[in-house]
Amino acid sequence: MASMLLTSLRSSPLTSVQAAQFGKASWVSAELNNTSPKSKKTLATPGVKNIVLVDGVRTPFLQSGTIYANLMPHDLARAALQGLLNRTGLPKDAVDYIVYGTVIQEVKTSNVAREAALGAGFSDKTPAHTVTMACISSNQAMTTAVGLIAAGQCDAVIAGGVEFMSDVPIRHSRKMRKTMLSLNKAKTLGARLSLLGSIRLAHLAPELPAVAEFSTAETMGHSADRLAAAFGVSRLEQDEFALRSHMLAKKAQDSGLLSDVISFKVPGKDIVSKDNGIRPSTMEQMAKLKPAFIKPHGTVTAANSSFLTDGASAVLIMSEEKALAMGYKPKAYLRDFVYVSQDPKDQLLLGPTYATPKVLEKSGLTLNDIDVFEFHEAFAGQIMANLKAMESDWFAQTYMGRKTKVGAPPMEKFNSWGGSLSLGHPFAATGCRLVTTVAHRLQKEGGQYGLVAACAAGGQEGCRSLVMLCCLA
Repeated sequence: MASMLLTSLRSSPLTSVQAAQFGKASWVSAELNNTSPKSKKTLATPGVKNIVLVDGVRTPFLQSGTIYANLMPHDLARAALQGLLNRTGLPKDAVDYIVYGTVIQEVKTSNVAREAALGAGFSDKTPAHTVTMACISSNQAMTTAVGLIAAGQCDAVIAGGVEFMSDVPIRHSRKMRKTMLSLNKAKTLGARLSLLGSIRLAHLAPELPAVAEFSTAETMGHSADRLAAAFGVSRLEQDEFALRSHMLAKKAQDSGLLSDVISFKVPGKDIVSKDNGIRPSTMEQMAKLKPAFIKPHGTVTAANSSFLTDGASAVLIMSEEKALAMGYKPKAYLRDFVYVSQDPKDQLLLGPTYATPKVLEKSGLTLNDIDVFEFHEAFAGQIMANLKAMESDWFAQTYMGRKTKVGAPPMEKFNSWGGSLSLGHPFAATGCRLVTTVAHRLQKEGGQYGLVAACAAGGQEGCRSLVMLCCLA
């Protein structure tokens, strides 16, 4: 299998891998330059406003602790906004609203959308707000934009996402925080000395952030390891899929296909123009790595997991009427979307399996109608577990109330320019990357419909998934 991956990336069936991810699904359907088959539906609804993706950009996605290390989140978000303006030539005053997603918030810029917008030179009269929904935060930003336009509130909205893992909030212990707040209120020297005297060495231990579910106290890596075990996904299969992701990403990068990446001049450093996490390895090297979460027998390692990443993305979403009036040629229609939520303990990463059939049924399409699949690769094990669940009649009947299986996407249509395992995963920025990539792949490959899917952490809401339907424009 390893040799197949290395010698025939696009054509190899990868049957052992056809059980991959599907957390949140997003549709893109297209009719670019009249190349799409005229027999296919455009999915337009009479009397309903057409909403389009005009363009999308992102900063290079970099491993945390590298070149972006001394910046702040709004610096990256600002760069993405400015890059989108430069790419589209959009006048700032034509933007009605800005929505950004983020997961781990910088306390100094809690509404990072507003700070980034002001930094990018937008008018202080342009509203901006920030949303959070774990790894689908920028998807939530995009569907919020769709809702604002559909409701007639706006004609042009910028949606995006930013994550900055190089610098995350580290808090004092709760007892120390309470003491410090009380000190601030103490009115006498005696009261202050008494509070200071109550501090113990243990109070000084910091609270480090963790990518874990509040409701279960379990990290997503643990969930991925358990999910892989439950669906019988081997370490070998996970490493093969991760290798595929890096090889395809490298090929796409070298071929200039990752055109959504903009160059960014980092203050005091060189211009950054490409992702730095794409590192094709060998199966032998990957096999040497030890389990990262469940030790010593787990199968999830650093090599088959997405890495901590810094980056930002932005997309321009408009009503079709407004876009055409301004002389734009949209890249895709955004037709529909679905969110689902599952049990955060045992089904945290299975959202794509549940979301996919819902959006297909809403749109009157089947899996065979989809030309391009772009799914978020949180872990190779998570991707493959979803693919196996989608291929299982038993799972569909037992857990989904369906008579037959959903069906897994064919690998020749799946993440063919790499994915989060190789390109990186700045939590809140990934959604816009997925949707923009779907539009670009539809144009390049002459397809009409595309599906984006991604799982997300969610505490008591479990795994949230989004499905968006887009049509090549």
